[in-house]
Amino acid sequence: MPKFFSENARQTVCEFHTRKNLKVDSVINVSNLTKTFKVAVKNPGFLGTISSIFTPSYREIKAVDKISFKVKAGELVGFIGPNGAGKTTTLKILSGLLHPSEGEVSVLGFTPWQRKTQFQKQFALVAGQKNQLWWDLPSYDCFLLNKEIYGVPNSVFKKTLTELVDLLDLGKLLKTPVRKLSLGERMKAELVAALLHSPKVLFLDEPTIGLDLVVAKKLRDFIKNYAKTGATIILTSHNMGDIKELCQRIIIINLGKIIYDGALDEIVAAYADHKVISLVFEKPVEAEKLKKFGKIENFNTLLASIEVERTEISTIAAEILSNFPVADLTIEEPPIEEIIRKIFTKKN
Repeated sequence: MPKFFSENARQTVCEFHTRKNLKVDSVINVSNLTKTFKVAVKNPGFLGTISSIFTPSYREIKAVDKISFKVKAGELVGFIGPNGAGKTTTLKILSGLLHPSEGEVSVLGFTPWQRKTQFQKQFALVAGQKNQLWWDLPSYDCFLLNKEIYGVPNSVFKKTLTELVDLLDLGKLLKTPVRKLSLGERMKAELVAALLHSPKVLFLDEPTIGLDLVVAKKLRDFIKNYAKTGATIILTSHNMGDIKELCQRIIIINLGKIIYDGALDEIVAAYADHKVISLVFEKPVEAEKLKKFGKIENFNTLLASIEVERTEISTIAAEILSNFPVADLTIEEPPIEEIIRKIFTKKN
């Protein structure tokens, strides 16, 4: 493991533990958090435009609705939900960009929206859809600016930058203006900029959005290694590959409310009432003969996938093996994407 993930990390964690009045097991505390936005309402047409100027009307949208959760030191938590569920709004409140309408929040013992310098030097927010780097500057110049903003000593900056650049393979791109970087290269540079001051808390909002599979995998590996430093991370993503590979605990939010908070593997047992039997046959079989076992998902005479009730899986698998020319049989959990979609459907 690179030195960046050992010596620096141990020093960071030690400083974190010795901070007064801060419990190690409650880095992030959210209690009854609510955020309401006022949105202008306008009737269509010319008259609607005129009336909205002189007699504007508004409606309230509750983006976050009395949510509560805690995140322990060193946890990497997946924060997931559909578009408009309240994920990004929550992260913006946790990072101090927004004020809540109601509720209490503390991060590292600070109230985020007070924006105290000591707090701002201990966290980072990386958003896949936003650009924190200066568009016309080379990425190296952006890193220098961040060094001054966060007050990183020269020796620490050089050491940390070298290790981060090597890990993310950015060495040849340091002098390239940010606007000329590809999306994947820019996201790597965004991560470097965010981690130069070794933040104890990291908020990642869709960090792999729009990236190809290879770059997304490299970023996931990097995030996984950074989590080993003891940093506390909240990750939002629509890419279930990110969630499955990185997060043991997930919080699901929908319509501003938390509908699940727990272990990723437990959600499968709680919400999936079936498993999937995938079959490869030695010779063609008829689909009609397989229907009695469950719902056929895929079929082409030599291959079949069947949804089978969880409680019947052993009995049905044995019966299929006894009565069909099976070359291969595998039993799998349904895709996590399908389970999450079912949860949203039930809660709407």
